[in-house]
Amino acid sequence: MKTLACILLVVAVALSGCKSPWKKKKEEEATKTKKEVATSEEGSEVDFTAFVGRLRKAVQAHDLEAVAGMMTTDFAFVMGAAPEQDRKGEGVFQYWDENGLWPELEGILSEKFVKKGEFMVAPPQFANTAIDYDGYRAGIRRVSGSWKFAYFVNG
Repeated sequence: MKTLACILLVVAVALSGCKSPWKKKKEEEATKTKKEVATSEEGSEVDFTAFVGRLRKAVQAHDLEAVAGMMTTDFAFVMGAAPEQDRKGEGVFQYWDENGLWPELEGILSEKFVKKGEFMVAPPQFANTAIDYDGYRAGIRRVSGSWKFAYFVNG
């Protein structure tokens, strides 16, 4: 009798550890959904990180052509109304040269970027509504599926 009880107990433990086909399928679907969400978020983060890395290198090297290619067509570089200069390319770079802003731009781009509305912004203090941040800030946003450098302004 004791051996029969032990055998039944072993069989019960062995069978309880097995997964039923419906339970396996449900777990696989949940795992697949989690992977898809993680992949889309990681893909977005990975391409953003790559974009910022390329932008930092281009600014550090003063590669005007590369930086211009990363800017939006309506790039903002002066707070308020844009000056009568080009909004992208030479006008921006001339403004940065005349005002010695390349080192400031490098410093801001070296900061961590955080989400603020439709933009990723640096420095993070700018996104914090509790802080009245009025220094230089940079903004990057998605345009037609690609990241673009949208603004670098003060105030």
